[in-house]
Amino acid sequence: MADMYGSDILSGTARRRRPEIPVVVAESDLVVEHADSGFCGAVVGFNRTPDGDFVKLEDRRGLVRLFAMTPSAFLIDGSPVTLRRPGPVVAAGPKVTASGSRKVEGLRARTARAGRIWVEGIHDAAIVEKIWGHDLRVEGIVVEPLHGIDDLPALVAEFGPTPQA
Repeated sequence: MADMYGSDILSGTARRRRPEIPVVVAESDLVVEHADSGFCGAVVGFNRTPDGDFVKLEDRRGLVRLFAMTPSAFLIDGSPVTLRRPGPVVAAGPKVTASGSRKVEGLRARTARAGRIWVEGIHDAAIVEKIWGHDLRVEGIVVEPLHGIDDLPALVAEFGPTPQA
């Protein structure tokens, strides 16, 4: 009679490991089968709810059903898989700044030139920076808050405007 436990049950023999379940990106039109229900269909979309992510599958007759994207919930060619939503699509083409102009890639800010834009206060300076900051750094123009319009004549006199500045 064969010893079903081997010669020493305390020898530390390795247990069988569960096979790794592959994670598959659920691209549009990928055909999968829901393991529990047997519903087979192509990926046509996703829903996100408080209960988690769901994938929309459409069968060959046009019936669309939602299934929770839980681990090992789907089969591809009879093998279990875990579906994952595709990542965000990055738009190709030129990048634009917040103001809508073309963004200059890899540019280091220029040293400030003799140009200034004075704004009323720190909040105005923050708004100008948010919208036109990249454009102004390309040109080497500084935005400075006045902290009150009363200081404007003294700042203009100190700056000494010329045709070049």
